[in-house]
Amino acid sequence: MGYSARRGFTNGKVSGAQRQAELQQKIAEVQEQMNAAQEAVEATEFTASVGGGVVEARVNGKKEVLAVTIKPEAVDPEDVEMLQDLVVSAVNEALRQAGEAMDQSMNSVTGGLNLGAFGL
Repeated sequence: MGYSARRGFTNGKVSGAQRQAELQQKIAEVQEQMNAAQEAVEATEFTASVGGGVVEARVNGKKEVLAVTIKPEAVDPEDVEMLQDLVVSAVNEALRQAGEAMDQSMNSVTGGLNLGAFGL
């Protein structure tokens, strides 16, 4: 049994202030874990290739395009639109992979909770 000059004897119960402090500590820990997970994904590179490997795009977890590689056999002056479509497809697939990796990383930290309302 604890004693507080304000509350008298507490019978070992946790006060509201103590609960709030514990909750704030847990939130801070989750934020640190989320930041570490985000940094790990941002440092990762994702590669996608399309058209049988003739066009390849490489992006990072920040969703920045790092490189686009086009094999000579993909270049047909008579069909530039096909090459453009292949480049767009490769970049979009690599970006999708990066986004999916970020989502999975955040879900592993938060247990699938949507913490957007809390600004996390």
